[in-house]
Amino acid sequence: MQLFDSHAHLESPRFDPDREQVIARAISVGVTRVLSCGSDLATSEAEVMLARQHQGVYAAIGIHAHEASSALRQTPDKPQSLELDERAFERLREMAMERGVVAVGEIGLDYHYDFSPREAQRLVLARQLALAGELGLPVILHNRESDEDLRRAVEAAPRSLRGMLHCFLADQKMADWALARGLYIGVAGPITFEKVRHLPNIVRRVPLDRLLVETDAPYLAPHPKRGQRNEPAFVRYVAERLAEILGLPLEELAQRTTENACRLFRISQDC
Repeated sequence: MQLFDSHAHLESPRFDPDREQVIARAISVGVTRVLSCGSDLATSEAEVMLARQHQGVYAAIGIHAHEASSALRQTPDKPQSLELDERAFERLREMAMERGVVAVGEIGLDYHYDFSPREAQRLVLARQLALAGELGLPVILHNRESDEDLRRAVEAAPRSLRGMLHCFLADQKMADWALARGLYIGVAGPITFEKVRHLPNIVRRVPLDRLLVETDAPYLAPHPKRGQRNEPAFVRYVAERLAEILGLPLEELAQRTTENACRLFRISQDC
């Protein structure tokens, strides 16, 4: 049995003490592929390096909603400028050419924390959606309390844009829109949380060929590891719960979600 963790952050400082062991543990339990996602230029560069160094680790490069302000031009006369710094996007374009880079992400909108101004988030997202379209790469989308604006941004992007809604926690309306738009649905640790009661009913209505499993490691560890540092090996708990909800053998769920990830990220099907 093989599993594909379609979203993690292996560059996180929380893995600095034992990153090699974390990757080895994932492999030992059948997690043969991990997509590790950047949040800004520095973390994206770190993810590219990890993809170079480790077979089965792939990289996504991008600027997260939280870091959107870092992609704006900062000048003494305009400290609050909303003008994009094109140098940041040229660097992303350069990184996209590196071996093992298979997606643009993690990008999106976050209206819960508002670590960057919302207008800045929208500008940076739109620029990265356009970049992904130019590069022919799928996108990994973050969405928190921003359904309407995220839908608007994606609808304005090229129709050929591919991607996934990562760590899906929204409502049925958002799921229906994503599926109609051709997006995949990423299921993470919250599917195992007792209080997230709406999610099982939503994932039952998602076609099996559009589902992905993920950890978002080091965040959102699934039950029974909740409260611990999450890691790619724990994606098995997500897969087990999803298989239970869908009434499928774990082996079939693992095979189908791995095939889905390979198809979306255009990775050889022998994975």
